[in-house]
Amino acid sequence: KRPYIVGLAGGQGTGKTTTSSLIKIILTKYFRLKVFKISIDDFYKTRKERINLSKRVHPMLLTRGVPGTHDINMMLNFFRKAKSKKFKKLRLPTFNKAIDDRFNKKKWYELNQKPDVIIFEGWCVGAKPETNNTLKKTINSMEKVKDQKKIWRKYVNQQLKSKYKKLYSQLNCLIYLKAKNFSLLQKWRLKQERKLLLKNKKNSKLKIMSKEDVLSFMQTYQRITQNMFRNMPKYASIILNLNSNHQIKTAVYKNK
Repeated sequence: KRPYIVGLAGGQGTGKTTTSSLIKIILTKYFRLKVFKISIDDFYKTRKERINLSKRVHPMLLTRGVPGTHDINMMLNFFRKAKSKKFKKLRLPTFNKAIDDRFNKKKWYELNQKPDVIIFEGWCVGAKPETNNTLKKTINSMEKVKDQKKIWRKYVNQQLKSKYKKLYSQLNCLIYLKAKNFSLLQKWRLKQERKLLLKNKKNSKLKIMSKEDVLSFMQTYQRITQNMFRNMPKYASIILNLNSNHQIKTAVYKNK
């Protein structure tokens, strides 16, 4: 009667989009289920909203990615409407990373039927907050220089404690793609950016990142990603351990 909501998490470049596409094909073709997949990235706040947030709270919040830069109400609304007995068709945003803003509404998703399964993927899906002790210690050069007063770290952590906890409580199960370490994720993310560049060579308006930009951008992800490396295996339903060639080395299933 209600859609089964699958959370799919993993660091940047781990293959979340590929994995979720494969799951969708299998469930649709062999189990005849209606499957809708969407990324938490599609729910980023608009560039204008993030500019306001960066002025109000901390300049680092202009950079999309961390908890606090998504439209939580829009996501909760989506889950609520998808579960409603009187389902009506939904329009959901799509985010264009190349221009760092939402696509025009003409390009938004249209969900015309109530799905049996929703695959909700994203790098920080299911992430839990840190303790105040670990928040005190800076973990990279960006935090040392730009977040000396810990305002950004504390804000992001508070978001995980409150709004994101409510959001992730909607998940029926959680799959985690676990890479070996953070430096491997950096390598995979650089590969992704190169593909984006080749695909959009002719468009000069695009915000394609250089190697330095990518590594700097990923420092905003590092704290939560490393926290997920440590803690996700304790509470994810399925852990897929990846080797350095992007292959699934082992799978761990937990009966809940």
